[in-house]
Amino acid sequence: MSTTNTLSLSHRILFLNTLAFTVCFACWTLNGVLVTFLVDNGIFKWDVVQVGWLLGIPILTGSIMRLPIGILTDKFGGKYVFSILLLLSSIPLFLLPLANDFFMFAVLSFLFGMVGTSFAVGIGFTSVWYPKEWQGRALGIFGMGNAGAAITTFLAPSLLNEFSIDDPQNGWKLLPILYGLALLIIGIIFLVFTKNKKIENQTKKSVSQMLQPLKNARVWRFGAYYFLVFGCFVAYSQWLLPNFMNVYQTSLVMGGLFATMFSLPSGVIRAFGGFLSDKFGARKVMYWVLGSSVILSALLMVPKMDITTNGPGVMATKKGIITAVSNSLVKVGEKEFPINLKVNKPMENTIFPTRNSWQEVVVTQNQEVKKKELIAKGVTAIHFSANMWVYLILVILIGISWGIGKAAVYKHIPEYFPKEVGVVGGMVGMIGGLGGFFGPIIFGYLLTCTGIWSSSWVFILLISTACLIWMHITVTKIKNDKRSILLKEMDNK
Repeated sequence: MSTTNTLSLSHRILFLNTLAFTVCFACWTLNGVLVTFLVDNGIFKWDVVQVGWLLGIPILTGSIMRLPIGILTDKFGGKYVFSILLLLSSIPLFLLPLANDFFMFAVLSFLFGMVGTSFAVGIGFTSVWYPKEWQGRALGIFGMGNAGAAITTFLAPSLLNEFSIDDPQNGWKLLPILYGLALLIIGIIFLVFTKNKKIENQTKKSVSQMLQPLKNARVWRFGAYYFLVFGCFVAYSQWLLPNFMNVYQTSLVMGGLFATMFSLPSGVIRAFGGFLSDKFGARKVMYWVLGSSVILSALLMVPKMDITTNGPGVMATKKGIITAVSNSLVKVGEKEFPINLKVNKPMENTIFPTRNSWQEVVVTQNQEVKKKELIAKGVTAIHFSANMWVYLILVILIGISWGIGKAAVYKHIPEYFPKEVGVVGGMVGMIGGLGGFFGPIIFGYLLTCTGIWSSSWVFILLISTACLIWMHITVTKIKNDKRSILLKEMDNK
């Protein structure tokens, strides 16, 4: 087969991989919209704990099963694994309208949550079709399928409202059927129009041999990066809606729009992240990503607040008797001390914190005071509105940074593990997916303990800083080792 035909086939498979992953990711995030709709409209009487489980179960399934699915992809090739995954995952979606209680809904959510493993299949199947110099771009384009979450956020609420006009109780049942049909159709197309390809000699390896790369610390370091750039991305895709509604009192529609403005660019920019990783190197790109994540999360963690604290007061310059007291003046003997009055400033929605300082008299007439005794205490009030539009811009920027980082992490894998992309990619993806499951739980505990919505960004700052330090220590050690080897070679000449 000519180079042109091979490249054309590679591009076709990349397109089908990306299309299938987009549909899978849209289905993977379906419960977020569907369960919320069912509870809000009183169709099911699930409590908060049950809702939390139903939202998390598909994410958990799609995360923990990425490793075994990645192994199967390396062993049998992506065509058959992806096709079977798409076709089988459509079945629980077709059955979802029959669910009439929490248990049945949870079981079916667990089963269709398998579509979340599509990332491990697509990464392995895409990488075998492209040379090293194309890996970053190809995997970045494939990763744009993350935008499937934004598709569900945009379309699913409108479709549910439309379907429920004539039948408020059962209209919702059409939505999972539509999603199931999408999986079924894409599965058939994938089976017919793709060609199988797998890494050579993988079928001869046992499972234990295929799992050997997981002993490498580098895999877990990549997993930590992905926990941040993908797991926290998934977590905030769910967390930002209640955040905007509680902190800025936005409507449900506007809050959803703002959450989409975070998730959509992050998914689309992933292809550009692949291009940057090819051009400048994944390591350098990850330095940019982790550094920007540290800076942006530090800015985002500052809460909307009003603080009243002690300010500059007025002290007597000598011993004496208070001869006059008013709101604006205190006299000690014949010496006058002017007092700053409180000025009521409007609470403006400014970008930077605003300060208001004044003084309050604490002495009375005829009172004897000593030198340097306080005669009027200072009060300073600081107001920080955490401007909503600035907050939104910072949220979009950190989402874009994480989108670039998602591509950079997976650029590393075929470079360091060219024959175990499915296994290593599955493990890294599993760690990242678990971040999406545990993230909202951690954020919820932080909110409960501190009472501050921005406390979740403190967690992001800590994770970002830890990843950056770990990466820098590792890179420094590698450079020192290479320098030592070079010096030994020079000494031996």
